[in-house]
Amino acid sequence: QVQLVESGGGLVQAGGSLRLSCAASGRAFSSYAMGWFRQAPGKERAFVAAINWSGASTYYADSVKGRFTISRDNAKNTVYLQMNSLKPEDTAVYYCAASPKIATTPSLYDYDYWGQGTQVTVSS
Repeated sequence: QVQLVESGGGLVQAGGSLRLSCAASGRAFSSYAMGWFRQAPGKERAFVAAINWSGASTYYADSVKGRFTISRDNAKNTVYLQMNSLKPEDTAVYYCAASPKIATTPSLYDYDYWGQGTQVTVSS
């Protein structure tokens, strides 16, 4: 069982930066691949980024590649999403999720545990 709590969301102007954090409970955190997803109003939840259990492998949606960076600190049971050069279209609720799969995966169906989300709003 893994419980996830996101933080770090807020309101930022276009071109600005935010860093999201996701704190996990449970001793098995380091065995899970972790992902970030987002959901804008009226849209389906979409993949943003994923990282494997060790942090050695990452995977990004094309829309955020080069602007967002996912990382993890297994000693702190925390995964991060550094978001730079933010755009109004990045506005959404951001969710972190844990997957028992070894490799990174963009499919939300591969994730067993989800946080409650944190709102990110980018003004133009």
